[in-house]
Amino acid sequence: MTGPVWDDMVTVGRIVRPHGNKGQVVVAGETDFGDERFRVGATVWWLRAGTPEPVTITDGRPHDGRWVIGLEGVRSIDAADALRDWELRVPAATLRPLGPQAYYVHELAGCRVETADGRKVGTVDRVDFRSGTPILVVLAGAGREVLVPMAEEICRRIDVSAKVIVIDPPEGLIELNDR
Repeated sequence: MTGPVWDDMVTVGRIVRPHGNKGQVVVAGETDFGDERFRVGATVWWLRAGTPEPVTITDGRPHDGRWVIGLEGVRSIDAADALRDWELRVPAATLRPLGPQAYYVHELAGCRVETADGRKVGTVDRVDFRSGTPILVVLAGAGREVLVPMAEEICRRIDVSAKVIVIDPPEGLIELNDR
């Protein structure tokens, strides 16, 4: 029997660095359900030697906007440091249904972004959470990225099944946020 396919799984966090000297790690969560995903006894998956493997969380607590967790078999600072930048994922089938006007990040990635008047902006590459308001990072061609705040006033229609997001940006927003 084969396990889940890594590319079909959903990222719930990324290991940032070791915490302390007993193998705990700091995780930047990419989930609104951190209490569920990073609780003691929960299972997440990591990619070890090219193969997705489950790992059990042995300790977990929120800390300064992130999570400090222990992972089964990781008992030293050196072992924890070797996990730096590793992704933690879960099978998509384990995701709970969301209410209206709520979306998982993986549902937004790949959506076409266009303005209300039909002008093509680009395609969502990822969602950046570092600023307080989630920001759509839209690939606009020629290596350009356009940053679009995920605010109701701007993102007027999101249809993840059609893979389209219609925005009504204030004048100059696209040009201002074109990197």
